[in-house]
Amino acid sequence: MCGIAGYTHTNRDLDEDLIRSITNLIRHRGPDQQGIYISEGISLGAVRLKIIDLAGGNQPMQSEDGRTVLVYNGEIYNYREIRENLTHRGHRFRSNSDTEVVLRAFLEWDTASFEKLKGMFALALWQESGQRLVLARDRMGIKPLYYSHQAGQIYFGSELKVLLAHPAISRTLDLAALDQYLSLNYVPCPRTLIQGIEKLPPGHVLEWTSGKQSLHPFWELKFCPEEDLREDEATEQLDGLLRQSVREHLISDVSLGVWLSGGVDSSTIVHYAAAESSQPLKTFSISFSGRSFDEGRYFRAVSERYSTEHHEFDLSRDLKLEETIRQFAEFADEPCGDSSSLPVWYLSKLCRQHVTVALSGEGADELFGGYLTYQADRLARLMRVVPAPLRQSALNAANRYLPVSEDKIGREYIVKRFLEGTFLSSFERHCYWNGTFSEAQKQELCTFERDPAWGIEFLANGMRSLGKLNRFLCFDQRYYLADDILAKVDRMSMAHSLEVRPPFLDHQIVEFASSLPESFKIRGRHQKYLLKRLMCDRLPRQILARKKIGFDIPAHDWLRRELRPLLLEELSPSAVSRTGLFRPETIQKWMRNHFEGRTNIGFHLWGLLILFLWMKKWEIVPHPQKLEDRAQLVCLGIGSPTP
Repeated sequence: MCGIAGYTHTNRDLDEDLIRSITNLIRHRGPDQQGIYISEGISLGAVRLKIIDLAGGNQPMQSEDGRTVLVYNGEIYNYREIRENLTHRGHRFRSNSDTEVVLRAFLEWDTASFEKLKGMFALALWQESGQRLVLARDRMGIKPLYYSHQAGQIYFGSELKVLLAHPAISRTLDLAALDQYLSLNYVPCPRTLIQGIEKLPPGHVLEWTSGKQSLHPFWELKFCPEEDLREDEATEQLDGLLRQSVREHLISDVSLGVWLSGGVDSSTIVHYAAAESSQPLKTFSISFSGRSFDEGRYFRAVSERYSTEHHEFDLSRDLKLEETIRQFAEFADEPCGDSSSLPVWYLSKLCRQHVTVALSGEGADELFGGYLTYQADRLARLMRVVPAPLRQSALNAANRYLPVSEDKIGREYIVKRFLEGTFLSSFERHCYWNGTFSEAQKQELCTFERDPAWGIEFLANGMRSLGKLNRFLCFDQRYYLADDILAKVDRMSMAHSLEVRPPFLDHQIVEFASSLPESFKIRGRHQKYLLKRLMCDRLPRQILARKKIGFDIPAHDWLRRELRPLLLEELSPSAVSRTGLFRPETIQKWMRNHFEGRTNIGFHLWGLLILFLWMKKWEIVPHPQKLEDRAQLVCLGIGSPTP
């Protein structure tokens, strides 16, 4: 795994120190090797975490004639087959790395090579002939790639910070992206929270030649259910696809393990990995001993079933939470209001002490229908038959008679949140149930003028015709999976120089899942029906029968206690006022109600906390017309005097 950075320029802008300093910012992504390439047209940087061919594969990598250069982040699991094909076509390889396979595949097939790659990747290819730059990102967006096109030049990198470090890039907040962050807890592609910086969409290629750019997909997912597909046939197909995917994801020249939560998804990965491994697997888990949502008994049962070498970290111990949150708010690069970032941080830290690569179960919920919100939507459609005044009366009664719970996600929280969601449109309630701000709450909170075109319903354009379940699966795969789940895992793992691979997101499995009838995903009360049918005689019974808990922290509780001082400091009235974005009195009222146990709004407060920490760290300018330069920003107490 690696990190990449670069920017085009004219020869008068050559600056070796700049590209080196920018590349140094992502050294955590690749501590084993660092390199740069500079010509009159471009500066490229790469850092490498050595996984395959430890002796070869250093970057940037050049073709024999020196006129094509590659910087690349990712793993290609079918690189041996592509290499054999290229060898038959006359190519002679200098290394055993997948990096060289990517380079030579491009030399042979140009951008058509990307659809031949099976794996995760974000890459940049520069051709001196024609001064051409090509950027590409894998189909599901497992690996990140940011870019900015300004004044005819392209700036790009694996993390937002490499663009922010370039003097040509301003740090002005994108208010449309901020509005969407409040709605979703993340910023959906292609936006970022910085004006002028975008994410390259998954499965897309960007080509730049002498100041002009074009963007086009090399892969698009379509939901076309095969209604006549038989269950036993589908089960057999899924078994073969998972077996092949896990076998390919185990390819590594360094030590490897599996993240294990004790749920069906990660336990399934352990099952197939154990069958393919000649040595006992190493497994890694996070526990919350003494908490009702602790999953210890489940992941220990799986570890025992497959005789793994198991390691776990207890998140209920006395931790330096404030210090850690400030750390991962920096490494998160772009704020993510998903509070499960914290356990992923600790899991990555634990894992890296033993291995360099880990397999995980990300993607199964979005492919096969694993989230409770999918079931809740079915119930909400029935509830909306009930007149709104009666539903409001039920909500009022719940607020009056159901006491606020200290649980991570208590029953009262679920009931109230569900009833509130019945007053929203379909996609709005789907997102609102994940603990985000409603339109009414944003209206109460925000001082900046908001545009209806920024709303969730606009993001969902074109999805309503996909079916009652597939519309939400499509939304979650396109946005939630790529811009929250995968982004969170990438930043938290790479902060510890750990590579994480999600076998469920092999594009053949993704395409297979999109071809399934909706009844194969959710049937009655049963979610992920086909996957559980496949694993019913393989996993311990309690794993298949358990309720979904979710990999998260007790945000409501911690923000009332351990994290209360941090919250009060970062969201103080003066800190909020300085941004000019939010009403201090609204945030103070919400915090007071939360602290006094009148409501559970921990997930909202967590999202605001991470946002404010990020703005401070990266010296983001909320209102450029008022704060014209960095010196004024520092005078107001946002950021530090040095970049």
